[in-house]
Amino acid sequence: MIKKIKELYKKYEEIINYLIIGGLTTVISLVVYYGLTFTIFDPNKALELQITNVVSWIISVTFAYFTNRKFVFKQKNKANIKEASSFFASRLSTLFVDMLLMFIFVTKLHFNDKILKIIVQVIVIVLNYIFSKFIVFKKKK
Repeated sequence: MIKKIKELYKKYEEIINYLIIGGLTTVISLVVYYGLTFTIFDPNKALELQITNVVSWIISVTFAYFTNRKFVFKQKNKANIKEASSFFASRLSTLFVDMLLMFIFVTKLHFNDKILKIIVQVIVIVLNYIFSKFIVFKKKK
């Protein structure tokens, strides 16, 4: 049984590690967000809510960059500004995809936001993986 689990892990190591790091990234994002809203910022004030959201996003995406680089895509070369910028740009683009889809389907078409958020997050996770694998951390031939 253990041998079979190890074989499955080896076969799907990159995807499994990506999902684990993604889970940790989500936890960090939520901890930062809630920590800031319970101590410093008032989430009932629109500007403070957005500041908290942005700070949470920056910290969690920074964590995601370094952990994806090391544990998921196992980059051996030194991190550089171009790679980091590409990672942040790709994550920013999927943030906009998230916001756009939520706006269209929830605000305009009045779909259930709770269900749509889950569907949109699946789309975002897949896009983030594709961008990271084939653009940001692309293996050199």
